[in-house]
Amino acid sequence: MNLPNRLFFTGVPGSRWSGIAQTIETVPGFNISNRNDAPEYTHHGFSGHKGTYFGRSQDWAAQLDAEYLDRAWPESGGCRLVKSHDWAYTLDDVWRFCKTSGDWLMLVYRPDMSSYAWWHEAGGFTITHPRYDHYIDHTGMLAGITRENQCILEFGHRHDVTWQHFSAAWVEREFGFKPEVNKVWSDILVTLLK
Repeated sequence: MNLPNRLFFTGVPGSRWSGIAQTIETVPGFNISNRNDAPEYTHHGFSGHKGTYFGRSQDWAAQLDAEYLDRAWPESGGCRLVKSHDWAYTLDDVWRFCKTSGDWLMLVYRPDMSSYAWWHEAGGFTITHPRYDHYIDHTGMLAGITRENQCILEFGHRHDVTWQHFSAAWVEREFGFKPEVNKVWSDILVTLLK
């Protein structure tokens, strides 16, 4: 399967989007050279957060500028998975950019309270990568999760997307490669716009 140059990727804190991103990046053809110098955060015995995150409080801004975004990967070639919680707020702009550039957009949805609980279990504000400073406090985090999920669902509704459970079969259908997926979460849905 021919992958695009970039896969724009968003989900709320606690949606398990980082683990899903790592599974997607096992598909042959993904460029993971952005992990070389990036910090890593481990919780529950596995590396939950790897590579570059774009957006507020991060080292890289969430800018729709291909040249800027691509600089986060020291090696050229391959598909770059461009993660940001902030894409949720500008999904129409991101999708227009994707249609112009030939890139793809992937959304992860998990209900607010499930996401909020998992974010706390994974470390909450002690998580060092990515940083969550801009959410300020626990009230701000729940408000942010709620607003970002609302933006993701509203965009999905406007574009009549099909939501499905994240599974090895889903990855194989969409990317032509069957990865190892240990568990299918009943409250996590994904969609891919090409």
